[in-house]
Amino acid sequence: MAGQKFEYDEKGSTFLYFILSFLGLCLIPATYYGWPPGEKPEEHTPRRCRCEPCQQKKAQLKNKDPWKKVKWRLRKLCILCGWLFFAFLVFKASQFDYEYANFDPYDILQVDPSASNREIKKAYHKLSLKYHPDKETGDEKLFMKLTKAYEALTDETSRRNWELYGNPDGPGAMTFGIALPSWIVEKENSILILGVYAMVFMVALPTVVGIWWYRSIQYSSDAVLFDTSQIYYYFFHKTPSMMLKRALMVLAASLEFDSSHAREMKPRPSDNEQVPQVIKQFVDLGEKTQDRPLCFVYSIKARALIWAHLHRYPLPPNTLEKDRLYVVKKCPDLIQEMVNCVSQLMLLAHAKRISRMPALATIENVMKISPMIVQALWDNKSPLLQLPHINEDLLRHFVTKRRSVKSIRQFALLPYDEKRSILRSLNDEEFNNVMNVVKNMPNVTMDVRPEVLDDEDSGKITAKAIVTVTVTLRREPMEGIMEGAPLTPGLKKKPEKVSNEDEGAEEGENEEQKEKPKKPVWQKAKKKSKAKKGGKKTGANKAQRGNLVRRNVGSGDADRDESNTPESTPGPDTVSKEKRNQSSKAKDSGTEDSGSESDTGDESENEGELQNALDQEKAEKETSDEDDEAEWEKCQNKLAKKEKMKLLEGRARISHPVHCPFFPEEKHEYWWVYICDKRNKRMLSVPLHVTDLADEEEVQLRFTAPPKPGTYSFTVYLRSDSYWDFDQFKTIKDQKILRPLIGHQKLHQRCLGAKLEVHEAAKVPTEHPQWDMSDDEEEREDEESDGGISDYTVDDDADDDAFDEDDLSEE
Repeated sequence: MAGQKFEYDEKGSTFLYFILSFLGLCLIPATYYGWPPGEKPEEHTPRRCRCEPCQQKKAQLKNKDPWKKVKWRLRKLCILCGWLFFAFLVFKASQFDYEYANFDPYDILQVDPSASNREIKKAYHKLSLKYHPDKETGDEKLFMKLTKAYEALTDETSRRNWELYGNPDGPGAMTFGIALPSWIVEKENSILILGVYAMVFMVALPTVVGIWWYRSIQYSSDAVLFDTSQIYYYFFHKTPSMMLKRALMVLAASLEFDSSHAREMKPRPSDNEQVPQVIKQFVDLGEKTQDRPLCFVYSIKARALIWAHLHRYPLPPNTLEKDRLYVVKKCPDLIQEMVNCVSQLMLLAHAKRISRMPALATIENVMKISPMIVQALWDNKSPLLQLPHINEDLLRHFVTKRRSVKSIRQFALLPYDEKRSILRSLNDEEFNNVMNVVKNMPNVTMDVRPEVLDDEDSGKITAKAIVTVTVTLRREPMEGIMEGAPLTPGLKKKPEKVSNEDEGAEEGENEEQKEKPKKPVWQKAKKKSKAKKGGKKTGANKAQRGNLVRRNVGSGDADRDESNTPESTPGPDTVSKEKRNQSSKAKDSGTEDSGSESDTGDESENEGELQNALDQEKAEKETSDEDDEAEWEKCQNKLAKKEKMKLLEGRARISHPVHCPFFPEEKHEYWWVYICDKRNKRMLSVPLHVTDLADEEEVQLRFTAPPKPGTYSFTVYLRSDSYWDFDQFKTIKDQKILRPLIGHQKLHQRCLGAKLEVHEAAKVPTEHPQWDMSDDEEEREDEESDGGISDYTVDDDADDDAFDEDDLSEE
């Protein structure tokens, strides 16, 4: 057996393979995730706003990181150098010569396998003269190969070794190369190696992991400090009904604005002069409050910056303006955390865990802060100030004796000439900027559908049931409702509403064109009756149909009275045979007297009633099949919705950009959807933050129905976190699901009222026909319990009884 030898190989192929593997594991993910994205070409579309604040924001975002391009270029250079080094190592590894990896003496001597010894000697002599080390064209390594090849073909021992082991020298030692340099195991370097290992694995690695863990445990999944959330919980529990300005003060008290957590908010010597000057500009800042941490220096400074932002007050560009940008940038995430905190307190109050429930106005005031911050407007300002070039002087043209325009939607619905007349003081470029912004603003329609999932009658809402409200949101640009402006290519304009008379005329024309075959009268009447009854089949209806068939069959003559019993009820085959017999008898008898004619007339009437009953039963069977198909389709839709809601748990934050020149970052449209009871000022569902409303989105809200039956007024609210005065609300109305008409597969829905009607919950059944037992059955069970063999007799007992009966028979 060949020996084995281990050696450290820092120059051979083993070490190269180790370096190639390690380098490839680093370069592939670094290239995929670290390659800088290409610079997007600047958009020169006519739909883009080019007002002065937007241009300033664009320049500010561009100059936000001046070394960004340099960093990207260095990153590209490092990745390219890494791949070049990888290619060099691959080339280097391919150049290693494996001497005996594929030893073929015929190939080395360049002779055929069938060559004779003389030809082999001649070829060896010729090549050895050429590659001898003493010659100018000599090659020592190749000459050694020639010698070994010649020996393998001429010497018997060498030939046998080559045939058995692939090597003319016989079996050799197996060498294993370790891809580490040899100086690692040298005795002189042992202390140094141990020290490096200790520093890396015992000091550096635990320190890095500890710092990362210490920082990560301070923040929630939304990158908000847990201490900040505790501040929100404290103040909202302390003040259940909080005003808007008080909520702004709590927002400014967030620890994200403290210099101990934010390096961008480090105090400057100039703050001692500039911050008091800003505070003097606003009388309602509340800087003299004694509540902690509202009275801290960082909180007062952040409050002054928020007030200056909402009033669009100019600040020193190199000091407070930078702080304002940081504070405003952090506000949307903090406001969402405030909404979550108030929602949690409401849930705790419903569960009787806390004594006071936050008011509905509190969470609505918190939601109002978000569009105020994004658009830099107070709540008492006109929403028209969100448009570019619109100031307080131009607002007086919107409200006159002829018109009263107070919202952006009202302005969008005006004719083009009237819009131009209102903004006559603006030049054409400024007017185009205003129109472009209006066209891109959202026009959201909301559809609300309440139902009780996993229930037979999902349209009927009972007391204490879990009601699922499916809200369908459709977002279109406001350009679709504007008049006098050309539509953007690809934009579908809403069809105009048609009057009732026109609708009736169009329906009549469609019916005449289709010319569908008319159905029997009895079938139409059956459909109407089913629609009124809700589409449920009862046992009484089936019994009536059975009695009708039996009565019609048994009324022919006296001989058929026996067929009226349940045991002899005729089926469709029996009825058809009787009809054939009757027709044959009528043909054989010929003409009869008046009495027989009257009997024949009665029989024909009975036959007509019988045929109608059979057709009716057939139609009911078809209707039941259609009901089953509709129910199956409904179940599949429910399952699809549940799977979609599971997939949307981790929602993407992709939506439409917002025109917000005073907000320091790019902002997208997000929305809050929730259900509330405005009469009792109570929230029924947790607000859902919709962050991916691009074109259409469907969300589900759940709440528990009231415990008492009655009529209730619940409202679904849609609030924007980016635009002011773009909120919507819709009352939840009753939805009754009608039975499908014959020939249709889809369920038709009809709105029955303006409010939600809660019905009394169905009582738990205490009696059932299967639970009733007759006296005979009770006596039979008593006999079986005394001596008979019941259905639950043990096998051994049954065998014993059978054995006793056999003994008796033998005797």
